[in-house]
Amino acid sequence: MARLYHVPLSPFCRKVRLSLAEKKIECELVEERYWEKDADFLRRNPAAKVPVLKIDGKTMAESAAICEYLEEKYPEPPLMPRSAEGRYEVRRIVGWFDDKFHQEVTSKLLYERVNKKVMKAGFPDSGNVKAGAKAIKYHLDYMAWLLDHRRWLAGDVMTLADFAAAAHLSALDYISDVDWNRSEVVKDWYAKIKSRPAFRSILADQVPGFPPPAHYADLDF
Repeated sequence: MARLYHVPLSPFCRKVRLSLAEKKIECELVEERYWEKDADFLRRNPAAKVPVLKIDGKTMAESAAICEYLEEKYPEPPLMPRSAEGRYEVRRIVGWFDDKFHQEVTSKLLYERVNKKVMKAGFPDSGNVKAGAKAIKYHLDYMAWLLDHRRWLAGDVMTLADFAAAAHLSALDYISDVDWNRSEVVKDWYAKIKSRPAFRSILADQVPGFPPPAHYADLDF
């Protein structure tokens, strides 16, 4: 059985979990306090980052590389298009969320409000929180623009791009930092992806000291 070292609200871990679940790859989840830099964990990944996946006799790090490996080794159901143009667009949007969205939103909201407390790293920086709350509006509007022209974020079928976006937004939704009323089309997109069986374990996550909002696990919200 595969084993994933993860943190429940990490969007990078959630992206890998969604890929594993969608491909019906059985996986044991092991929570890893990566910030403590345990010696055993550093042997698994000297970068001291999650996720780390043990599968097929290999130990793998970096969520983008892991997801690409899973796609190549376990191609069904596909999470990448066949065409070069389609693959480019998926990778572009995955990069958008894992880089730009992460830097401008996730790190400013989730990391300030949750990670600092869990890691005992001080209090939230109000300036960062305000910046994240402002930036997420721009990103939701961009998603709405994409979804006005496509059924899913990267095209007419669901792909890894949708999982990358949903991984970040679901983590932020856990702390009620997403205004779903800003865009009906984005809300509908999230309801569709949230209802997939692959999402069930993510919606069951519980972080001590941070109870999820009442709507978090609702499929009709």
